Amino acid sequence: MKLDARTLDELELKGKRVLVRVDFNCPQDEAGKLTDDTRIRAALPTIRELLQKGGKPVLMSHLGRPKGKVVEGLRLTPMGKRLGELLKSPVLKLDECTGAKVLEAIAKAPAGTTVLLENVRFHAGDESGDAAFAKALAANGDVFVNDAFGAAHRDHASVCGVARELPSAAGRLMEKEIAAFSKVLDQPARPLVAILGGAKISDKLDVVDNLIDRVDALLVGGGMAYTFLAAQGKKVGKSLVQKDQLANVTAALEKAKGKRVEVLLPEDHVCAEAFQQDAKAIAVGAIDIPDGLMGLDIGPQTRAKYAQRIAGAKTVVWNGPMGVFEWPAFRGGTEAIGKAVAECSGYTVIGGGDSVAAIEMLGLAAKVKHISTGGGASLELLEGTLLPGIAVLARK
Repeated sequence: MKLDARTLDELELKGKRVLVRVDFNCPQDEAGKLTDDTRIRAALPTIRELLQKGGKPVLMSHLGRPKGKVVEGLRLTPMGKRLGELLKSPVLKLDECTGAKVLEAIAKAPAGTTVLLENVRFHAGDESGDAAFAKALAANGDVFVNDAFGAAHRDHASVCGVARELPSAAGRLMEKEIAAFSKVLDQPARPLVAILGGAKISDKLDVVDNLIDRVDALLVGGGMAYTFLAAQGKKVGKSLVQKDQLANVTAALEKAKGKRVEVLLPEDHVCAEAFQQDAKAIAVGAIDIPDGLMGLDIGPQTRAKYAQRIAGAKTVVWNGPMGVFEWPAFRGGTEAIGKAVAECSGYTVIGGGDSVAAIEMLGLAAKVKHISTGGGASLELLEGTLLPGIAVLARK
C-alpha cells in the first residue's frame, strides 16, 4: 500500500486564504481549561510556514461530540487563546464557521493574522459529509491544507468534502504521519516487529491479518492475548476470552505459520482474582492460568523475551498496552515494552491512544522516532485501509 499525497511545496500560498483542517480536539477540565495542548503544538510547523510564505491561515477543527448542535462548553475559544500564546502572533477566533460574516472577518483580518473558525461539528453537515456544507466551508479559502491526521479516516465535509472543492495538499504534520507509516508498511527495514495489545481481538483482527502479510514477528499482549492462548488450548482461568473469535484467531495463527511469521504470546502472567484496581497482583510463572484467576498483565519472563525481540528489530510498530496499565499493579508489562521500544536503535512508531498515553506517562516519548497523533486513523492504516482524508489528497 503506497501512501502518497501532495504537499505544501506544491501549492501557491502567497496572498492566499489557506483553509486548514487541524485537530484541536484537546482535553479540558471541568472549568474549560486546557489540560493538554499537544495537538495544537503539532500543528504549529504548518501554520508558521503558511504565515512565513505570505498566506492567511484559516483554521477549522472539531471538538468533542456536539452532534450538530451548538454546545457552549465545546467552543474553540480556549484553543484559540493557547494558539496565540504559542504562535506569538494574532489569532482571530470567530463564533461561526460559514456565512457572510465569516467571509467578511477573514477578508478584514490583517496580514500575519491566523483565523480560527468555530467548531465544525456544531453543524450536522460535517459528519454527514454534506456537499452544501463542504462548499460553504470551502468559500473561506483559496486553497486547502489537511493537517488533521487524527480525522483522516473520516469522510467528513471538513476533511474530504473541502478537498474536492479546492486545490489541496497535506500539511507538514500529515506529511510526517504519512512518511512514518510508509516506512512501516511499504518497504520497512527488517526485521519488522509489530507489538499489539488492547482488550479485544475483535478490534484488532483486521490489523493482525494485514500485519501477518508484512511483519517478521508479532508480539501479542493485553486482554486479546488470552483469546490467542485459548485458541491454542491453553488454560486461561477467568481471563477475557472472546469465544466467538476463536476460529478467526486459529486461522490467523495458521496464516502466520504459513508465512513463517513468528507470533509470540505470553508465557507467564500477572493475575488477580477480580478485575479491580485494588486487587492483589498474583504472579503466575507458567503459560496456563489457574481457575479463579484472570490475566491482567504479561509476566517478567514474557517481558524479557519481548524486549529481546524488540532490541533486534530494525523497524517497530506498537499499538495497544500489554495489560491494565492504568492500575500500577498491572503496569509492569507496558512499562517494559515502552522502555524496550525507546531503547531500540531501529525506526520506531507508536500509534493508538493508550500506547501513546503509556509512553508519555513513562517520560520516554522523546526517544521514539514517531508518535502518531491519530489513534483511529493509525489503526485503520495498519489494517491496510487507505484513509479517505489521504486518498483525496493523492497526486493525480
